[in-house]
Amino acid sequence: MTTEPDAAPLPDDVTLTRDGLAPRGEGRVLLIACGALAREILALRDRNGWDHLDLTCLPAILHNHPEKITDAVRTAVDKHRDDYARICVVYADCGTGGLLEAACAEMGVALVPGPHCYAFFDGIDRFAARDEITAFYLTDFLVRQFDAFVWKPLGLDRHPQLRDMYFGHYETLVYLAQTDDPELTAKAEAQAARLGLRFERRMTGYGDLATTLSHWADR
Repeated sequence: MTTEPDAAPLPDDVTLTRDGLAPRGEGRVLLIACGALAREILALRDRNGWDHLDLTCLPAILHNHPEKITDAVRTAVDKHRDDYARICVVYADCGTGGLLEAACAEMGVALVPGPHCYAFFDGIDRFAARDEITAFYLTDFLVRQFDAFVWKPLGLDRHPQLRDMYFGHYETLVYLAQTDDPELTAKAEAQAARLGLRFERRMTGYGDLATTLSHWADR
């Protein structure tokens, strides 16, 4: 049985999702992660006592430019390769069209399986079986950062009339909840209303992310 260690307060979302925590090297295991997964990774690390895992993050906003993700991961791996016994990449394919998987295989680093974080939070097989082409998904991170990562990048803060052009083919906003937080649930429901969509909440927890990190931590 493990106990959660006392931890220093985490940085704010902007700093954490941009930088992660300062890597310590010294033959440890480094996770290079999408910043949108930083808090979930640290929660799992602390819950399970995986204090040999370090975390560094790439900016979550790269998801708005998936063509840049593979090169950013390559740069991060090259930067840290000599300082760590092992490096693992906490991304899924994330819109790279297989390029990230190929790059990770070439560099000899592990990658989370699946098309994107929605699938591995929900469970890859379960997500595929749903085949929900009219669902728009949010995670805890995207609920907290909805304006910064959805509303403003799409220009809806300046041109709200574009909402139907972007979201007219969706029917439901599905909130894949990692934590049971009534405040986040209320925010997600309000965001569904802003988009004119039905609201559904699924309590997924950490899904296949927990399984993958456990495998990496125990190797």
